[in-house]
Amino acid sequence: MIVLIPLAAVVARSTDGGLGAFWDAVSGRQAVASLKLTLLISIAVAAINAVAGTLVAWVLVRDRFRGRGIVNALIDLPFALPTIVAGITLLALYGPSSPTGINVVGTRWAIAMALLFVTLPFVVRSVQPVLMELDREMEEAAVSLGAGSLTVFRRIVFPNLVPAILSGAALGFARAVGEFGSVVLIAGNLPFKTEVASVFIFGRIESDAVTSAAAVSVVLLALSLVVLLAIRALGRFGPGGLRDGR
Repeated sequence: MIVLIPLAAVVARSTDGGLGAFWDAVSGRQAVASLKLTLLISIAVAAINAVAGTLVAWVLVRDRFRGRGIVNALIDLPFALPTIVAGITLLALYGPSSPTGINVVGTRWAIAMALLFVTLPFVVRSVQPVLMELDREMEEAAVSLGAGSLTVFRRIVFPNLVPAILSGAALGFARAVGEFGSVVLIAGNLPFKTEVASVFIFGRIESDAVTSAAAVSVVLLALSLVVLLAIRALGRFGPGGLRDGR
């Protein structure tokens, strides 16, 4: 009830003016541009995190080095940090007064960097427990039979990680689609260029076009729900799903 009642209220509000008004709200040029930008960057961020998150999880599980505990704790920092603070941090580091000399404010790179920051933990925390539970004896047996490291990873480790990678990437995508706090300060919010859907929705609310904002919100909700359901369905065909018949 905590989840469904507010969602139902948003859906109901989005159709206050009828289906025609709903379609006009979501098919306007500015709305379409913001949705398209959000979708494309979120997909790119999810793909990058699928690779980077898997590598980070592998290092944390399989390697031993000084400061490993600190790195492991820092992975969860984007979960605990208010997203607006993340935006301020990124603005200070990659803004006009950047100590690194890199200024990405008002570009799509800024959006991607902000979304990468807040979504990295999803893949890491999805893959990490799977790696910890993998039976190392299978890998050792493959090595004893002459398999190389790449072959062992490709034939034994990776198939077991696929469901976790997909699950983490899907959660990261869903988070990226609706992200606001870390993006609003650094993106520049230029219509048709760097305005993501969440900022567009905020602008519509400020303009007292609440029904229009609710309509675009429903589209984002539907996108996230479809992706999560699709990844859940794909997970059934992973090694674990095939073994237990779910």
